[in-house]
Amino acid sequence: MSTTTAPKLRISLSKVPEVSAYFWIIKVLCTTVGETFADWVNGKLGDSLTKTTLVMGSLLVVALIAQFRTRRYVPGVYWVAVVLLSIVGTLITDNMTDGHNVPLTRSTIVFAVLMFATFGAWYLSERTLSIHSIDTPKREAFYWTAILFTFALGTAAGDLIAEQYSLGYGLSVLLYAGLIALIGAAYRWAKLNAILAFWAAYVLTRPLGASIGDLLSQPRVPSADDPTAQKGLGLGTTTTSFIFLAAIVVVVVVMTLRQRQESAVGDDHTPA
Repeated sequence: MSTTTAPKLRISLSKVPEVSAYFWIIKVLCTTVGETFADWVNGKLGDSLTKTTLVMGSLLVVALIAQFRTRRYVPGVYWVAVVLLSIVGTLITDNMTDGHNVPLTRSTIVFAVLMFATFGAWYLSERTLSIHSIDTPKREAFYWTAILFTFALGTAAGDLIAEQYSLGYGLSVLLYAGLIALIGAAYRWAKLNAILAFWAAYVLTRPLGASIGDLLSQPRVPSADDPTAQKGLGLGTTTTSFIFLAAIVVVVVVMTLRQRQESAVGDDHTPA
């Protein structure tokens, strides 16, 4: 086997998609849906965070079982799991904050510790945190656990900065987008470690997507029940959720078709 085809083979054996611009676009869309769809479902189920978490958690279990049973990256299965993880991560944080009165500062610290503990256990066990090596059930279990904690952490940290520290949704979007851009610049021009850059950006996409979702969905005028709430653009959780769900489907289809075309071109030029 030629050395030029080995990296492609390793990626094809991994059960996660290749990291590309499409990957990051879908990831931000998924995190936005996680914020708004969680609120929408909770409203439909009678504003019961416990019931909503149990329902969405059950769907997540089904999605992860399907994901673990696949032998390769299957776009539909993979991204459904990511969307549901985003929703459940949001609901876990909301349960702690609204249901059990856990301060956002404390939940942010707790989820940060759990996330880093997961990364630590993963590295000690497998000696790598690369997503291109997600090719065993054990590594996949570490991967999805880490993602769950990144979503929960991102929700807590995003709400802490936007709401408790009163930065607002618009400025929060600019803040997180700027930080991700800095990470990208450091990776490209300052030789920042690729795995570190990936996970740092991955964590930040959660509060970025949540801030975008809140900015679009929250009312233009705060309600009488919460006059201190941050203002949004008033699209509502239903409209915002389904716009972004449709966008996810479109981008996943485009990304999949593009990667298949590139793979077919690569196979045509592979030496025998």
